[in-house]
Amino acid sequence: MTAITPDNITVPRKLLDGDKTNLVGLTRDQMREALIAAGTPERQAGMRVGQLWQWIYQKGVTDFSVMTNLAKDYRALLTEKFTIARPEIVTRQVSSDGTRKYLLRIQGGHEVETVYIPEEDRGTLCISSQVGCTLTCSFCHTGTQKLVRNLTPAEIVGQILVARDDLGEWPKPGRHPKDETRLLSNIVLMGMGEPLYNFENVRDAMKIAMDAEGISLSRRRITLSTSGVVPEIPRAGAEIGCMLAISFHATTDEVRDKLVPINNRWNIEALLNALRAYPKLSNSERITFEYVMLKGVNDSDDDARRLVQLIKGIPAKINLIPFNEWPGAPYERSSNNRIRAFADIIYKAGYASPIRTPRGEDIMAACGQLKSATERARKSRAQIEAEIRG
Repeated sequence: MTAITPDNITVPRKLLDGDKTNLVGLTRDQMREALIAAGTPERQAGMRVGQLWQWIYQKGVTDFSVMTNLAKDYRALLTEKFTIARPEIVTRQVSSDGTRKYLLRIQGGHEVETVYIPEEDRGTLCISSQVGCTLTCSFCHTGTQKLVRNLTPAEIVGQILVARDDLGEWPKPGRHPKDETRLLSNIVLMGMGEPLYNFENVRDAMKIAMDAEGISLSRRRITLSTSGVVPEIPRAGAEIGCMLAISFHATTDEVRDKLVPINNRWNIEALLNALRAYPKLSNSERITFEYVMLKGVNDSDDDARRLVQLIKGIPAKINLIPFNEWPGAPYERSSNNRIRAFADIIYKAGYASPIRTPRGEDIMAACGQLKSATERARKSRAQIEAEIRG
């Protein structure tokens, strides 16, 4: 099977290791079919899927030989036909605030970045869905990197497995996963790429993440961030059921057209209409509006009042994000006083308006900065500025 990007670039859906099929990223049905094709009796295939699923996603095992509830000759068959592969860690950086950024190499030699953010009450993994990005949002560093291709389910789920490996979070022998402290408790699809332009692969990967017999993350602990691919928003609600975040960033079409160019295709009105129909929308399952604060661009009191009027009737919270400046950025961060004044207007209108604390800035892991160091090294500041300005 293949996944098709908006630019009709096709990539293999299964990550191969020579002639071996990677079991990571396969749905239960796909794994069952693969096991039968490799010689597993059909009457046993469902049971084998369940056993492998727990070894791979509950225990983090990568070696078939340690799967002790499988017969030795069957383990040999699995070793011959299959692999349990993760992306390769190229670099691992740890920020002074504990944030971890991984540069991961995937099939074809491409590189993506994944960020783990530890907090007092949770540990959030920000994962990528594409190599590069097609959206070219003018304030976003990742948007200066051209889209190469979609990530496969194996490469999306693989980011979770790599992080859990690094955190040492797999359960100790003889202990149930729920007995362990969850260091990785939340997932946000806010890394490189637009998740809704890679819908099927993201959906399949998140179903694996939510599977109760595996990684077992609640759908309410998974947040998908989109810049506004309106036709796919209902599908996200129906087929994934996760929480939704919107890269909003402006209160008029004129400004949003520039900041988030997808707005030229689906404007603010179309986007908000889609959000009002999102399944399970309630005060306990609110939509998050991400709003990056840009000095003199979108941070006025009038912008705050317009924002409140625009989202009226939508259970929501507004995350205010101080702009994370990067080399060649065409914008500046709003002052702390301006951000607080903006937040106060929203709060008095009845909406939560937390101001996000920038994380991982010293390793370029903060929001809007996600972009591989190797790619940055190939470009001069002048080249980056020229791309931004078109």
